[in-house]
Amino acid sequence: MKRVAVTGIGIVSPFGRGVEPLQAGLLECRSCLERSRVFEADLGFAPTVAQVREPLDVKPRPGFRLSRTDRLALVAAQDAAAEVAGRCQSFEESGVAIATTVGGLSEIQPAIATHPREYYRAKGFSTASSYPHGHAADVVGCHLGLRGPRLGVNVACASGAIAIALAARMILDGRAPVMLAGGSDALCQFTLGGFHSLQALDPEPCRPFDKNRNGLNLGEAAAMLVLEDLDRARARKARIWAVLLGWGMSNDAFHLTAPHEAGAGLAASMLRAAQMAGVAPSDIGYVNAHGTGTPSNDPAEANAYAAVFGRGRPVPVSSTKSYLGHSLAAAGAVEAVVTILSLKLGVLFPTLRLTDPIECPCVDWLMGAPRRQDFRLAMTASAGFGGGNATLLFERGDE
Repeated sequence: MKRVAVTGIGIVSPFGRGVEPLQAGLLECRSCLERSRVFEADLGFAPTVAQVREPLDVKPRPGFRLSRTDRLALVAAQDAAAEVAGRCQSFEESGVAIATTVGGLSEIQPAIATHPREYYRAKGFSTASSYPHGHAADVVGCHLGLRGPRLGVNVACASGAIAIALAARMILDGRAPVMLAGGSDALCQFTLGGFHSLQALDPEPCRPFDKNRNGLNLGEAAAMLVLEDLDRARARKARIWAVLLGWGMSNDAFHLTAPHEAGAGLAASMLRAAQMAGVAPSDIGYVNAHGTGTPSNDPAEANAYAAVFGRGRPVPVSSTKSYLGHSLAAAGAVEAVVTILSLKLGVLFPTLRLTDPIECPCVDWLMGAPRRQDFRLAMTASAGFGGGNATLLFERGDE
């Protein structure tokens, strides 16, 4: 079957704008998690979050209201497209698939809370609001002049990975020559309040997979990949960051917020990705975990790894949410970029603050310093509320 190449990457993370600051921060094992008093009022405490400090100076086209989520997405998309535009024929026919859960909620929430009746009656709200989850795809498509199909994806925290998988499927089906795919989410008082009500926030920097873990930290980010047919990319001598060999999606069908403790849904998505790629689990050299640090997620995820890798050598696993927090719909796309960087550099990034890992004999928990390792295949796993799971399987790109 045809393969899908990653020929462009754009990312805005708490480390800064672009791949280089992200790479430097990961190699130096720097954490972006810090206390923020911006969101203290409604929570009663200053939560630990990962914020983007990079200026998001983008000029909206007439008729568009841009939320912070939109601006993050547009900056990342512009950087990803810059690698391809002018060198890829028919780039203007590209499609867009962007995941978000927050949308424009961070912009409209204060107005709704203060004057809900006046806000909803405001002239032009229905056409000018930046709240709808498909708005980011329209923003990117219109601002970059892309005439291909557009998808807005919202499957909770698995959304970023699912957007990439759906975009790749559209390429294989011949529905678009190139797809720009990823996720974007901004920090939002409403989201922080929701996770706080579930008692899922750790007031201190999170410790994924540690026996003494106490919850997650939220972050904000945007990451976009340019995807195109591998043969087409090689024919035009494109820079190939990685090859997306396979993907898998599933649902726990269990609970609105809690994962199934056996991790069967996540395991199914990983096995489907390996089956699509035509590889065995034992061939996979690294797994970038969902790894939120909550009491319920981490054991369920470890059980999923036991189901997939239990009979082979221990597989290296780490969570980069310990650096960047959990950026919701952007997380799967951000972690796809991290996984690609890991393959490209031949480096495994450890989980920060992991000192006493939960027991899972089939997992080599990455701790301490980055580890040099030569490997060809890597997975990134994502899970979300509602039981949604998604796995992307990448192969190291051409030199």
